[in-house]
Amino acid sequence: EMIYVNLINPREIKGPHIHKKRTSYFYCLEGKITIVIRDTDQTYHNVELDAKKPKLVSVSNGIPAAILNPTSEISKLLVLADVAWKPNDNEMENISFDNYDLIKLVNSSN
Repeated sequence: EMIYVNLINPREIKGPHIHKKRTSYFYCLEGKITIVIRDTDQTYHNVELDAKKPKLVSVSNGIPAAILNPTSEISKLLVLADVAWKPNDNEMENISFDNYDLIKLVNSSN
């Protein structure tokens, strides 16, 4: 129901947060992106996307995730969602990854 392009600045971290209703699909159009996903067992998974190696990644509703750009260039991420954004619907909830160091990850990557 919704498609948009998300620009992620160098070393920027977006999230972590959950979407209560929507499943999101991510495809890297330019640069490199890492998506950190925390599964239902509280295990973290780093999924790397590279525009030169096409891959589509989905994050189901209710699953926390953070998006980061580990490079020194702006990256472009195509996002497809099965539920469109609506003002004031409280569909997204910011959370924290207290036991996972996103800052270290974004600064140690190339």
